[in-house]
Amino acid sequence: MRRKLRDSIKNEKKSFTLLQKSRHWLWIAAGVIFILFVASMFWITRDLPSLTELEHFEPRLVTKVFSADSVVIKEFFTKRRDYVLLKDIPKTMQRAIIDIEDRKFYSHWGIDLKRFTKAAILLVTHFGVQEGASTLTQQLATDLYYNKRDKYSRKIKEIFTAIQIERTYSKPEILEMYLNHIYFGHGNWGLKAATEYFFNKKVRDLNLEECALLAGVINLPEYYSPVKHPERAKRRRNLVLYVMWKNGDISEETYRQTSEKKIVLGGGKRIGQTDIAPYFTEYIRQKLDKIIGAGLYSGGYSIYTTLDSRAQAIAEKAVHEKLDKLQKNMQNRLKNKAKFKKFLDKFVPDPMEQEIYFTNRAKKDSLIDTKAAVQAALISVDPRNGHILAMVGGRDFNESKWNRAVQMKRQPGSSFKPFIYTAVIDNGYSPTFEILNQPVVLFLPGGKRWIPRNFDRDQSGPMMLRDALKKSKNLVSVRILQKIVKPSVVVKYAHRMGISTNLRAVDALALGTSEVIPMEITSAYGVFANKGIHVKPMSITKVVNRRGEVVYREIPESEEALSEETAYIMCHMLQTVVNEGTGVTARTVYDFRRPAGGKTGTTDDYTDAWFVGFTPQIATGVWVGLDNPSLSIGPNQTGAAAALPIWAKFMKATHDTLNLPIADFIMPDGVVKLKICRESKQIATEYCPEVIEEVFRADLAPTKECEIHSGRIGRERERKKKRIIF
Repeated sequence: MRRKLRDSIKNEKKSFTLLQKSRHWLWIAAGVIFILFVASMFWITRDLPSLTELEHFEPRLVTKVFSADSVVIKEFFTKRRDYVLLKDIPKTMQRAIIDIEDRKFYSHWGIDLKRFTKAAILLVTHFGVQEGASTLTQQLATDLYYNKRDKYSRKIKEIFTAIQIERTYSKPEILEMYLNHIYFGHGNWGLKAATEYFFNKKVRDLNLEECALLAGVINLPEYYSPVKHPERAKRRRNLVLYVMWKNGDISEETYRQTSEKKIVLGGGKRIGQTDIAPYFTEYIRQKLDKIIGAGLYSGGYSIYTTLDSRAQAIAEKAVHEKLDKLQKNMQNRLKNKAKFKKFLDKFVPDPMEQEIYFTNRAKKDSLIDTKAAVQAALISVDPRNGHILAMVGGRDFNESKWNRAVQMKRQPGSSFKPFIYTAVIDNGYSPTFEILNQPVVLFLPGGKRWIPRNFDRDQSGPMMLRDALKKSKNLVSVRILQKIVKPSVVVKYAHRMGISTNLRAVDALALGTSEVIPMEITSAYGVFANKGIHVKPMSITKVVNRRGEVVYREIPESEEALSEETAYIMCHMLQTVVNEGTGVTARTVYDFRRPAGGKTGTTDDYTDAWFVGFTPQIATGVWVGLDNPSLSIGPNQTGAAAALPIWAKFMKATHDTLNLPIADFIMPDGVVKLKICRESKQIATEYCPEVIEEVFRADLAPTKECEIHSGRIGRERERKKKRIIF
């Protein structure tokens, strides 16, 4: 008995000891689990957004580029999103979103415990997500800070962040952020972008069925896309309408009537979604990319530019009309078998492969259009402030991003001659000064001998500077460099006026053999129109951030390049080119009658065709050619034939469209205008047979009357005339 009692006591002690040990290990296990739980929670929540991040909500917004006439010409973005204030969002839209996505939005504190618990039970019992439990705040938290692919860890982070968002912002502020941040499909982030894309209207103009459709889309944007799946979208829309009716936000009659309506979309594009002036917008994108960086594509900046959308449209039309004709000429010219064979040798040297192009018309035309695509560049600036008004960098931006207006360097031909004449005029010579129009010899680098000719092959005796420029005489230009001003002096003048390229200080400079950039030579011509002041071209007036603060501004850079007197005299001489010389078709054919000056340019073998000219308000340069400088535009495609038509059409239409007043060039006090005898170059008398009007620097103007046709000699000539007549 005692033994049994002792064994019983022993067993009880042993059981007690085991129980104690079990409890001990349970506590240890519980402690370990708790530590692991705390550690895992710490690990999961270690990178939660800070309070500072939460308090500074800045969604990625579209950066918009505006023209000078307030047209949106381009948008930069990573996510296409515009911000709209809650007060500008219809109440119907707000209720539709809340009813379908988070009915208890205004009563919960970040998470809906009832929905969350139900979803968790379904997750365990059905081994998968059966019902969504995220509130609007949780969805916003995920969209703002987390990757939707990380399901479970993200869900925990989402809850903590949602609670913090609720503590930081009011309900209206959260709803506003949500509506501006959520994805609606087709690359549209936020309500404004979606409204413009789907309905091509403003948010404030949304009606009930449109609000319901948008509220339904956000659940599965691709699945419920009204563009791709209109029937699905309609069913989803009607579900939203049904929920709105059950929640008392619309009447049953309204629900019935609205659910019967068809989905009507607005064209699938945004309001103002355009791509105007692609070469120009890419030019400023590259510039701002260095200043703003990646924020350019998400910062919601407003970029205000100098470009005028009306002038740009005119420029593109003028360029494309001419290029279409020139390309047809190229096709017709290469129909000749011998010419096409010569062309093929450059690009398809294999004789066997060449045969394919001779027999296949489609391949032949494609090769010509690809390898012999006639290109053009147009750049137009306001010479008074340097504002770029229009820019065309090629025939098609999608084919080639290379901006010929600002990146290309080509020989300017005779369009360089005004810089030579500028050096002469500025060094004390008058437009009446005469130089022989006779053959000259040039010695090229390496000792090669070259005898240049005039374009029309003529040669004559002495010729006034004005007439030589008007008729673009090559021989006179070369003689100027050989006899009057050194090439190095001309280079200095050109650089001072805005040319930055390497100009070779040799006699051949007279024929425009050193390359220039279209924008720079156009800007340099603007010096003549702007009284000797060079203003560096500018494209941006200011950049404003989303808070309305100016973060960047371009300041016009100007400096005196010429005296006002020299600029005016050159301006007057270049007017003669347009009125009577190589640019006269601007008047006679294209009816451009405003006071204007300019100069044609053509390089050897008709490789490059130029016309650069100006009025007091606009300076414009046009280049036409092929990217491959070994190819010609075609016979007789001079600057006057290929480039001037574009220039004249653009200038006439732009001045008229912008309603610019007719303005003349103002003669400065240091210049005088006199009637002189063409033969003697002295002040004309009543006996001079040929009187011309000329401008002079006041200190260089003739002071004596014509000695050939005055006094006794003049009276004697008059008597002889009368004897002949009678």
